[in-house]
Amino acid sequence: MTHPLMAALADRHGLPTVDRETIDAFLAPAAGEAEHTLLFFSGDPATRAETLDVAVVMPEILATFQRRLRGAVVAREAESVLASRFLVAVQPSLVVTRGGEPVAVLPKIRDWSEYMAAIEAALAPGAPVLVKDETPRVAFTTSSGAANRGDVA
Repeated sequence: MTHPLMAALADRHGLPTVDRETIDAFLAPAAGEAEHTLLFFSGDPATRAETLDVAVVMPEILATFQRRLRGAVVAREAESVLASRFLVAVQPSLVVTRGGEPVAVLPKIRDWSEYMAAIEAALAPGAPVLVKDETPRVAFTTSSGAANRGDVA
């Protein structure tokens, strides 16, 4: 069952739900539409308390950046597949994209001023596209202090 605040994103605010099959069509702007989008990776509202807070804030962000930013909710069943493409490590997260590429990922609920500053920076023409960090997140060390990445000497 969908939480009423999540349902309101579609019912009251007219936000589409996108999945693996529809994401690319949504990201390609029609004539006169903003090239930037705001994607909502909600996670399960029953287990992620901040999801509902972000669901309340998202329409306000879109209203503030109207004509500069389009929004959509990522379908729950597509979140795990699309998370790596858009560099989402934590849910809930809002992702600002340009041309189908992520330019900002905003995990969890933030202070309003943080949203405004981060999104304004992401909408700037020269904002860099985010790239996936391929470096290991964890390094194991031995008692001698040498890093061990699973290589056998």
